[in-house]
Amino acid sequence: MLKLKKWLLSLLVMAVMAVPVMAGNNDAKAANDNTANATSAEATPAAPSTILTSTAGDANVSSSSADPNSSPQAAGAPMAPPPPPAAPAVVPALVPVRVFPIDPPKTGGLNGIKVGPLTLAPYGFIKATVVHDSSDPDGDDFPFPGIWLNAGNNSTFNTGPTKDPEVHVKARSTRFGLNLEWPDISKNLTLTGKIEGDFEGNFSEVNNRDVSSIRSNQPQLRLAFVRMDYHASENSDIFFLGGQDWTLFGSGAMENILETTFNGAFWGNVYTRSPQLRVGFVQTLSKEHKVNLEGQFGIMMPSTGQILKLGNAAGNGLAAQLGEGEREGADADRPEWEGRVALSFQLDKAPGVSPAQIALAGFRSKRTSIVPNSSYLCNTDAGDALNCSLEAAFPNGFQASSTMWGGQIVAQLPTRWFTLVASAYRGGDLRFYFGGQINTFFTDTGGLTAASGPYVTADGGPLAAAGGAVLGCNAALNDDGSCPTGSAVVAPQRPIRSFGGFIQLGLPLSRWFNANPKGHNAGWQVYLTVGKDQVNDRDINNPSGSFCGVYASNPCNPVHAANSVAPLPLAMGKAAVGTLYYKFNNWCQFGFEESVYATRAIDKINLYTIAGSPSNEWQDHRTEFGPIFTF
Repeated sequence: MLKLKKWLLSLLVMAVMAVPVMAGNNDAKAANDNTANATSAEATPAAPSTILTSTAGDANVSSSSADPNSSPQAAGAPMAPPPPPAAPAVVPALVPVRVFPIDPPKTGGLNGIKVGPLTLAPYGFIKATVVHDSSDPDGDDFPFPGIWLNAGNNSTFNTGPTKDPEVHVKARSTRFGLNLEWPDISKNLTLTGKIEGDFEGNFSEVNNRDVSSIRSNQPQLRLAFVRMDYHASENSDIFFLGGQDWTLFGSGAMENILETTFNGAFWGNVYTRSPQLRVGFVQTLSKEHKVNLEGQFGIMMPSTGQILKLGNAAGNGLAAQLGEGEREGADADRPEWEGRVALSFQLDKAPGVSPAQIALAGFRSKRTSIVPNSSYLCNTDAGDALNCSLEAAFPNGFQASSTMWGGQIVAQLPTRWFTLVASAYRGGDLRFYFGGQINTFFTDTGGLTAASGPYVTADGGPLAAAGGAVLGCNAALNDDGSCPTGSAVVAPQRPIRSFGGFIQLGLPLSRWFNANPKGHNAGWQVYLTVGKDQVNDRDINNPSGSFCGVYASNPCNPVHAANSVAPLPLAMGKAAVGTLYYKFNNWCQFGFEESVYATRAIDKINLYTIAGSPSNEWQDHRTEFGPIFTF
């Protein structure tokens, strides 16, 4: 491992040294001779910077340089070259990775290809990296939490004779997209949209590529939405958005790191993209100080992030996962509600510093399991008095539900010396947002004198990382073991709560040392990131919950013992990441990243066996290096 890391460091140094030489090593080249190094975004501090880390470091959000709400130059390469922009006076400060705009889009603001009345601006990047993981038992080319899906029944949580190190070379982080603008007869109405995809999803399954499926990545949809902005006045904008976009909760701040396939998921970076309809406004409170207030409210696709392929009941499996996705969110018969309010302002008035932002966001949703009566038909010949009384109480089956909720506060504070981005969240059942250590809900049998289940649900549950559908009695049983009339109840299902977040400090090294903003040393940047995602201990160790009785340290409610569902015994995920970027020009940069990802098990138990040694914690020390080319 040490030899590989030395090799990667040497490769980085060689690349950084060689690139300026191949380019002529002319840091004093005039702006007119190198317009790619001095965009209008750099010359205009209020516009998002086109520094590549805003794009490459965000493989899970639409980059500021590719957003239809950003400056025309940042939106994509135009067909005809624009007039030479003014040379930047200083190296721009670091721009946070954002998913919500500072300013609403304006008619004619998208510079791109004219196709009839439409304007099209393609964008994207090509990214290739080499990766070394000190421990990768799941075999993925990205850090996956310490619940190894690919470990067999006889090797779960055991890495064998070594820590299971791996090397990957990957190009599937490559991304492509298209910004759009439609014309309208009203000068006060702006219609924009976006379609974006990547190759991070499925590998192919076809005879001619079975052997080579590991490099045959299929394109998949990331974003697809349209937005209508009505400019009510010079300072007021009202908009509607429909399609698949970033959620209001969880996606307000993103880590700028080189690893972008999972991008800190289950290690403190909560986010997701989802089909939605939402409305909002942007109100300019002060043009002088660039103070804007944004408010949004929307309905999202309800989802619990189930993994049907891991279920054991009838109707489950990979075919169900591919065919229907998941349904317990939809079975709740209501959308997910989300809202966000954000304030942007100019914290540092130095040249080349973008506005700061503070935001509050939240969501509330519900999931429902449907249990048909065929799951618990009584057997009168066997004297099954309990189930017979339950069937009499619920002759047509029953439903069991739990809520999903969350709140988040975000701060993005760019200055000339550093850029600080922080996110903190708390919620219940956050698996769909990559929080809560993959857990969803538990079934609480507290106060029940008898329980029966868990029963098979209409969607094939109970599923991994979740509780089960259980019936019980809340009164003393009759002499024959049946529930007294009126005492049969559905055992409540409660969301597993969690909290966490991340802090990232970005350092514009080139600006510190007054590098020539038009030269090849203008793009040195360092990011230091720490993140954590932790499950509420009370929910894990509840003696009447799904986690009881699995380990000796957690005694179980006797009523629940026979009706429990296997838990995911993960208590916390934590990560520390250091990222170095060298930007050769506005279209090419190199990234080098050292990181540590760790997962800790509950109750200090030695869940893992790492290279033959019992451990409460699994760690992956990760090294990644590679170039990113934007277009």
